[in-house]
Amino acid sequence: MTRGEWYSCLDPELEVLRAAAREAVYIHNTAPPTDRRTIAPALRALFAHAAPDAIVEAPFHCSYGCNISLAEGVYLNAGCTILDSARVEIGAGSMLGPHVQIYCADHHRDPAERAEGFEIARPVRIGARVWIGGGAILLPGVTIGAGAIVGAGSVVTRDVAPGTTVAGSPAKTIPSRS
Repeated sequence: MTRGEWYSCLDPELEVLRAAAREAVYIHNTAPPTDRRTIAPALRALFAHAAPDAIVEAPFHCSYGCNISLAEGVYLNAGCTILDSARVEIGAGSMLGPHVQIYCADHHRDPAERAEGFEIARPVRIGARVWIGGGAILLPGVTIGAGAIVGAGSVVTRDVAPGTTVAGSPAKTIPSRS
């Protein structure tokens, strides 16, 4: 999975990792209201990296957690889902609106292989100072360049250049209004 090769998501070793993530996510999501703007220690320990000032609002969901890296000043609003079968890197000062979804798994196109759980993991990278509007979906393998904006409800299927605004399904570049 981490080498970017085909693997079966039904592998028992992966289920152990997902179970650990479910437990940490549950602890985070059920923390007392005064603690909900921080990252619960169980979830923080699961992440590959989470800067001390990163904020993950509850509820939150991830598949594994161990592939997620949050830089300084990252803010994930309520309802974010990160299916992190590959690395997910979110750059400093980036903000994700409510219910943003990040998918790394790309399932096999052959129905028989898909039924066996075969998928391939592709990393998602979000640069610094990116704003992703609520309900946006980032598909496997995309990179969002620094300073870019992804409009609410967009489906990002391709890389987004730095400083660019995209919106729609599939997301397309929106000319700047200067």
